[in-house]
Formats: sequence, C-alpha cells, structure tokens
Amino acid sequence: MNYFIVGDIHGCYFTFLEILKHWNRDTEILICVGDFIDRGNHGVRVVEECRKLSSDFPHNTVFLKGNHEAEIIEHVEVAFNDNWVRQCGQKTLDEIKSHQLDIVSWITWLKERPLVFETDFLVVTHAGISHTPLPFEEAHPSSVLWNREPLKNIGKLQIHGHTPLKVNQAYYTPVSNSWNIDTAACYGYGLTGLKVSQTAKILEEVHIKTDCRDIE
Repeated sequence: MNYFIVGDIHGCYFTFLEILKHWNRDTEILICVGDFIDRGNHGVRVVEECRKLSSDFPHNTVFLKGNHEAEIIEHVEVAFNDNWVRQCGQKTLDEIKSHQLDIVSWITWLKERPLVFETDFLVVTHAGISHTPLPFEEAHPSSVLWNREPLKNIGKLQIHGHTPLKVNQAYYTPVSNSWNIDTAACYGYGLTGLKVSQTAKILEEVHIKTDCRDIE
C-alpha cells in the first residue's frame, strides 16, 4: 500500500471532505498528522468523520495526535488550560456543548491517537523529530507534539505538520529530508496532502483551497 498523508485540518470539515475525494481506499493508507480541532468552525465534525473512517477502514487509516488534541485532554483531565482556552479552545468547547456531547467521553478517541507512524523508509509525526533526546515525551517542548526546532535527519523521510507555512504548497528541507505539509487551512490557504510510495518516494501533491464555510 502507498500512503496519502494529510496536514493539519483544524476544524476545516468541508475542506477535509474535498481532499478525501483524492484518497484511493484500495491502494493507499490515509494518514492525518493531527490537530483536528480548534481554529476552524467544525472541529467536532472533523473528529466525528475521522472516527467513522477509522471504524470503517481500520487497516488503512491512521490518525495521529497533535498538540491541540493534547491540550484539550489536559484541560479535561488535569487542570483548566487557560492558554488553550484563550487562544482557540473556547470555540471548541462551545462547539462540543452545541452538539450536546459529553466532553469526558468524547475525548476518549483523541487520547488513543498514536504519536508516530513509521516504516523502514518513512516517519510521520505531528511536529517532526528534532535533535532532542525525548522526542516522544508529550510534554517536552521539543517533542513530536510541540517541536519548532530544525529537524534531525534520521535516515528516513520525515513528513509532519504543526508549523503553518501560510503558502499553497508543502515545503521540503533537504538537510533533514523532511516535508512540512501544514499549509494553514484554517487561515484560508488550503489543506495539503502528499501521496507517497511504500519506499517513501513522493508521487503527487494534492492541495485543496479552504472552503469558506470552514473559516467564515
């Protein structure tokens, strides 16, 4: 199976549905790099669509955890997350309430999301693996949830999101052999996916302009 790897969705439900039209369910594993919620208008609907896809296609879908998923989990299970609530979380909390969802049970699926998808040739995470010795310690500022530092060349192709490019195409960094595919859908630029072969060769880049219903 090849891979279709999609960047940060951030509540852009209608844009997500459009890019899914480019996913070949028979020949590709769909991988989403996390940050399903916040910023855009339809984080709950994005998560519900991802949950449905993971149920319907358990062997060819992977939905990774992003820092925004980690933040809502912290808010519910640890302590009031003031920074997250002020920045974008209140909108998500209001959306959960409007859908009459029990937030404690609703975040169960988010808690179960893995931090990494890895093969002999490819590594996919939310924010990328840097030179930190603790890339998978969730709370660490340079972990694969939060990292903003230059990435490490790990001998495999890395694909990640997290840092919005605010351009209409993914960005390749040769020194780390890595692609950033967060093209800032929630800021109106669009959602990007990369089609990648089993041996980590880039086959195609798919870019979908953000649907106005997702951000206006």
